[in-house]
Amino acid sequence: MATRVQRLRLTFARDDGLKYITHLDVMRAWERALRRAQLPVAYSEGFTPRPRIAIAAPLAVGVTSECELLELFCSERIPLARVQHDLPPQLPDGIRLLRVDEVPLGLPSLQSLMRAAEYDVEVEDARSPQAWQQAIAELLGREAIPWEHQRGDEVRRYDLRPLILGIELLPVGAGAAGSRRALRLRLRSDERGAGRPEQVTRALGLTVEPVRIHRTRLEIEEPAIARTAYRAAGRRAD
Repeated sequence: MATRVQRLRLTFARDDGLKYITHLDVMRAWERALRRAQLPVAYSEGFTPRPRIAIAAPLAVGVTSECELLELFCSERIPLARVQHDLPPQLPDGIRLLRVDEVPLGLPSLQSLMRAAEYDVEVEDARSPQAWQQAIAELLGREAIPWEHQRGDEVRRYDLRPLILGIELLPVGAGAAGSRRALRLRLRSDERGAGRPEQVTRALGLTVEPVRIHRTRLEIEEPAIARTAYRAAGRRAD
């Protein structure tokens, strides 16, 4: 394994232009951009070395985001300002680099730190705000929501309720007009399971897919010592 001397966490947005590409395509786009920017990314060993990069939580096709997290290991130390300057011109339209931070080398994997994700979801539905609030209260009040999800020939059966951490009906001015309503969903997203916004809207009585799904926040849980080092690294970057 190549020497790893620095660990960087990149926050990026994924806009409408790339919302229909797969997670694998996104990873390939990042690999190309990092290579073209000539950043000293550490690689794995073996017959097919791969760059040591990882994304916190793959984004579903058709979903946009302003909060995606990617971590990479570097084989030599580089200033964060170099990443912020050299990397954006190499990224495809639809991916925007928002922030670069240095994090401790010894942190657990980024995926293992994930706890929840927050989404703003727009739906077409003629129900009044009062009817929506009642539907939300009834759903959150249920002890279990038996669910089936088919992927290919496989049918998965599980309880949807533990994946739903919160539902909020947003004011019309927050992005809804006419029969369009906006919801804010806080869903579990960890190694045990991840909630999907379109499943929650179906559980709320909708029969059509959401008009728009936009991820606004990823919640990660880090050890206290890691948070201290993370903040210190951020101050050094400033």
